[in-house]
Amino acid sequence: MASRSSSPPRAASPERAEAFPRQPLFGEQAPGRLYKGPPTGVVDIGSNSVRLVVYEALTRSPTPIFNEKVLCGLGRSLGSTGRLDDDAIRQAIAALKRFRKLADQMFVGKLWVLATAAAREATNGAAFLEQARDILKTDIELISGQREAKLSALGVVSGVYKPDGIVGDLGGGSLELIDVNGEEIGSGVSLPLGGLRLIDQSGRSIKKAEKIVKDAIAGIDLSAGEGRAFYAVGGTWRALAKLHMKPRNYPLHVMHNYEIPAKDALDFARLVEKADPETLSAIETVSAERRPLLAYGALVLEHIVRAQKPSKIVVSALGVREGLLFELLEPEDRRKDALLTAAEELSTLRSRSPTHARELVRWTDAVFADIDPMETADEKRLRHAACLLADIGWRAHPDYRGEQSLGIIAHAAFNGIDHAGRTFLALSVYYRHAGLVENELAPSIRALATPRIQHRARLLGATLRVAYLVTASMPGVLSKTPLRVEDDRLVLRFLEDTADLSSERVVNRLRGLSRLIGKTPAIEI
Repeated sequence: MASRSSSPPRAASPERAEAFPRQPLFGEQAPGRLYKGPPTGVVDIGSNSVRLVVYEALTRSPTPIFNEKVLCGLGRSLGSTGRLDDDAIRQAIAALKRFRKLADQMFVGKLWVLATAAAREATNGAAFLEQARDILKTDIELISGQREAKLSALGVVSGVYKPDGIVGDLGGGSLELIDVNGEEIGSGVSLPLGGLRLIDQSGRSIKKAEKIVKDAIAGIDLSAGEGRAFYAVGGTWRALAKLHMKPRNYPLHVMHNYEIPAKDALDFARLVEKADPETLSAIETVSAERRPLLAYGALVLEHIVRAQKPSKIVVSALGVREGLLFELLEPEDRRKDALLTAAEELSTLRSRSPTHARELVRWTDAVFADIDPMETADEKRLRHAACLLADIGWRAHPDYRGEQSLGIIAHAAFNGIDHAGRTFLALSVYYRHAGLVENELAPSIRALATPRIQHRARLLGATLRVAYLVTASMPGVLSKTPLRVEDDRLVLRFLEDTADLSSERVVNRLRGLSRLIGKTPAIEI
């Protein structure tokens, strides 16, 4: 496993010299980066796009530091000719040369390369991959349909908290379907229903494409997914979700874990199938190259919803690439919580004292056992994440710390959390800075939270306001200032040498929390 040191290495080891030509010199590594080993890169050679993603390191919650795709369309004529398109190959080769150069510039320690449906099925696929190997100077894994399905499922497992349903990864050349329940993954199937393939095989006829899709879906049994989620993986489905999100003025511009009720998804899919893409609302959010695929992606989604009868569609921004990284982790790292890992990393980068943030987790455990005894395990997990994130906005102007923290947390690249959970984290930290006020907070954000979530966010925000005023964000104090409910009183005790920390401001903040729980505030020294 990679070193956990916070300092970059001074020199590359001999065995890494070719793949990792030069490591950053001391001082080149930005203080805003966590060093947990060299960056890791993944090149994904798909039927529609060729993409490079470079991650900060191989970790449980990998953060992309670079992401670029080129929509080459390698598989656009595969169905009719059996070959990769010649112009697309030239585009892909140019992209791969650029990706190799970029990987060297970013000091990538290991570059993983995956090739999917088009390359494995085309008669000239092997020759193309040989060229690609020479350019990238590394091995290429030509994955089978079942392997692609498994990696997609692992991507969902890595980025969705307790997933339960069927994962569908729609690419340009194929559709992979696989059952997932927690960390249990079924056996996958691969169907020739990629968007580019459908366009080619149907001669751009939606009516002909519908028969192809209907026949293929009829050949598999999706009944085990009834009433469970359908996890939509792939760029075409993400583009459809953007079209669904924008006209609704959805307050979070975060695609990962965006949910669409199944009936709504069915109606929306039928609308997209019949419409001219250029007339669709918010079509400007979708690249011109991807627009022709929308109707075919909608067609596939419609028939999956009809066959599976899921409860909802959940968009996953994580798929094959992230599944590969998750597979590469040691077992103990795979077992870590993606959300809490990311929150702790952000705390390390931005808090005045990450140790204090961890102490808040333990301190609020005791407080919430008294003030919110109905707290569930999942709610406790979110509270822990909020504690770790509570001080990340301290560098902002005091008048804007709440607003800035809310924006960072609501839109952060977190995994393992749904949009309601994001709202809880963002509101909790907003209240911690701004007080228990609503007038300056966008009502659209609050609209994503249930009354229970809003109440708990106010409780935690008020609790954090007491803690930070007592500790000044420094460790070693909370253990000497316990907060407990005793009968009808909320008691804050100052033990040992902390008596001088009591003040009228502390009493006022304790009073604010006491009003929320219907107790009388009390200070004991």
